[in-house]
Amino acid sequence: MDVAVLFVVFIAGLVIGIPVAITLGVSSLAYLLIAGIPPVVLPQKMYAGMDVFVLLSIPGFILAGNLMNHGGITNRIIRFANALVGWIRGGLGLTNISASMLFGGITGTAVADAASIGSVLIPGMKKAGYPADFSAAVTAASSTVGPIIPPSVPMIIVGALSGISVGKMFLAGAIPGILMGLAMMVTCYIISVRKGFPHQPWQGFGEVGRSFGGAIWAIAMTFLIIYGLLSGLATPTETAVVASVYAFVVGAFVYRELPLRAVPKILVDSAVSAAGILALVGFANVFGWILVSERIPQAIAEGVLSITDNRFFVILLINLLLLFVGMFMETIAALIILFVPLMSLAQAVGIDPLHFATFAVLNLMIGLTTPPVGVCLFLCANIARVPLAPVVRAILPFLLTNLLVLFAVSYFPPLATWLPSLLTK
Repeated sequence: MDVAVLFVVFIAGLVIGIPVAITLGVSSLAYLLIAGIPPVVLPQKMYAGMDVFVLLSIPGFILAGNLMNHGGITNRIIRFANALVGWIRGGLGLTNISASMLFGGITGTAVADAASIGSVLIPGMKKAGYPADFSAAVTAASSTVGPIIPPSVPMIIVGALSGISVGKMFLAGAIPGILMGLAMMVTCYIISVRKGFPHQPWQGFGEVGRSFGGAIWAIAMTFLIIYGLLSGLATPTETAVVASVYAFVVGAFVYRELPLRAVPKILVDSAVSAAGILALVGFANVFGWILVSERIPQAIAEGVLSITDNRFFVILLINLLLLFVGMFMETIAALIILFVPLMSLAQAVGIDPLHFATFAVLNLMIGLTTPPVGVCLFLCANIARVPLAPVVRAILPFLLTNLLVLFAVSYFPPLATWLPSLLTK
């Protein structure tokens, strides 16, 4: 009965549109009151969930991304990407995807990618003759690459939950992220050829070199982050701080597009974004603690294992569950609630924890572009000023492409584990 109250309140909150963090908190409080547990447990468990050192890196990476965004990084990355692929049929769509691959490696969040790249390229694509629904769809789909290619906020959360090295998590996402980007570029090209979308003239190797020179400081930031983690010179939190300082220096003194008077507002905006994520982490930890207390994870594992202990089918069931959950729940909340019990299930059938963590994050990233709660889908449709329904139809080929990559990563572990094993020996 107590658990029923928890789920009824939680589902009702999602249905009426209450933010996920608040819904988690309210449903958890309702359970505590019904079960006769002192409400003081709520702040205690919230603090326990947030009191993880590696989570301090999240504000740092968010700040670094915002500083680089305001410091001219977006336009330089778009220019470089356009010089590389803009001459191919559907060039602006390909530019959109390749820019997301580069930009996502800096911000680590899909929503930041969709907002920054989308605000520039969606109007540009519409002006160049691309349909508004396609422009929004390709932007939303490509934004999911950001949290796969390092750095990645969801992977930091996974590292905090599981004890897996954040550096290994970052490396594990590199190949799947690149595969997602390349697969979406192929899809975009095929659609563009079939529908006769425009392309731009080849601008020459001189423009490629000049645009690369303008973007090199931004691209180097990703390598700075990875080197700091792999060399052992810095923890993820220290690396995030270094990345923020680097972003400030590049934006203010190299690109000279980051006005010092804008820095206080950027700091406040970054703090608000980070606080929202950490509040979500805290409330989700309370919710997860209740599930563990009620032995829900054990029941899930026992239920699945009673059906099958075949690794192939267990991976399939986990993927289907996470894809379904991703359609309705915010990524970080879903990770905190489901990751630990599902990892126990995965390990029970011999799945490597790093491999499982990678395809779990990949699953939930795809959920950002699926209705009814696809945040990136809504954001891009709003930027394009087009109803959601045509954007959903336009994004289906890209969703299919991403699902193919997901299942390739799920059933071929070296795509996730080879690079970490190679570079961390």
